[in-house]
Amino acid sequence: MKKWLNYALRQYGIVLAFAVVVAVLALLEPSFLTANNLTNVLRQTSPILIMAVGMTFVILTAGIDLSVGSLLALTGVFGASLEQRGLPLAIVLAVTLLLGAGIGALNGLVITKGRVTPFVVTLGTMSIARGLAHIYTGGEPISGLGDDFRFLGSGTLGGVPMPIILSAVTVLLAAAILRHTTLGRYTYAIGGNEEAVKLSGISVDFYKTAAYAICGLTAALGAMVLTSRLNAAESIAGTGYELDVIAAVVIGGTSLMGGRGGVGGTLIGALLIGTINNGMNLLMISSYYQLVVKGVIIVAAVLLDRLRD
Repeated sequence: MKKWLNYALRQYGIVLAFAVVVAVLALLEPSFLTANNLTNVLRQTSPILIMAVGMTFVILTAGIDLSVGSLLALTGVFGASLEQRGLPLAIVLAVTLLLGAGIGALNGLVITKGRVTPFVVTLGTMSIARGLAHIYTGGEPISGLGDDFRFLGSGTLGGVPMPIILSAVTVLLAAAILRHTTLGRYTYAIGGNEEAVKLSGISVDFYKTAAYAICGLTAALGAMVLTSRLNAAESIAGTGYELDVIAAVVIGGTSLMGGRGGVGGTLIGALLIGTINNGMNLLMISSYYQLVVKGVIIVAAVLLDRLRD
């Protein structure tokens, strides 16, 4: 019975929870199920989902990255400033994504070569990145971005909003990497038994650093989507996003102990977080209570993760 329950929780628990939340919100607020609102949920969830995809790689290695919210702010203001200097969109994207990946890789190198715990390293990076964002902007927002740049967050392709398209591409690409590449296989293996991977002669440091680089890259991509949608970049952007991102991954079934999970669950987890946020806004629930709800969700997700074991 216990094995069957564990299997059911692992396979269908998050889907059932998502369905229940949708049903409850539909009953409490009829406007929730309108096409405009559902599209809005997907659009608003896109930055969190994109960032959560990168976080999935990190947590699969039994790591954590607390710096993603601050990194979103730093790469957002940096990318916006490049756009205002008249650089082509392709160059703005390439340089900004490279910055995010570089900072993520630096996190990974300090963790692996310096033998410092991920919590401490990324907590420090969270403060550094936020401080650099404030210094870079002088605390002033960067606004008035060009039409090409705003297309990333506000445009449509075939009637589908670009943030949704970018999110879908990110999820599919990450799923392919985890399922069909050496990087994906070793990411799972490191989280499952890092010592055994080391004894097999595999460079654990390289693959763990790659996971943090991917997390930094997706934080930068999330920053570009959010900045372009809001038509502004601020040094305070992304505050608290690390909670939503980590919650989406853990709720989606990726174990904090590493080695188990995937971006499919992360997708549902991010949609659940976005749906709850949207529902509470529609019901005009105070932002203070929303923080409490998010905290409860994270604790419940961790407890559920322990039950799965």
